[in-house]
Amino acid sequence: MQFEEQQPIYIQIADEFCKNIILDKWQPNERIPSVRDVAVALEVNPNTVARTFEFMQSKDIIFNKRGIGYFVSEDGKEKALEYRREEFMSKIAPNFFDTMYLLGIPYSDLEKRYNEKVSK
Repeated sequence: MQFEEQQPIYIQIADEFCKNIILDKWQPNERIPSVRDVAVALEVNPNTVARTFEFMQSKDIIFNKRGIGYFVSEDGKEKALEYRREEFMSKIAPNFFDTMYLLGIPYSDLEKRYNEKVSK
């Protein structure tokens, strides 16, 4: 992973985990990699990864089986979608639309590009 400076690392890791869940790489009730394994793989402090897990657990995306590990919640995909949609609508979309307005980009151009992207 390439980390960006604008966002805390634990959130970036959570976003990547959510992506895996949304894309069905990790199924409901499936065990996810351990804190230690993720920390080693991403070369980050285990405390950062633990913070990611706590954050995702607070959003009910994952749950902990004490002594066994963390697992994707039964409705983890829906919760991950809910979290990512809210993040997009509250943090990315406002700036995006402000920029569209500033540059005079009509909605029809956006719609055309979107349709091109999803048809690939």
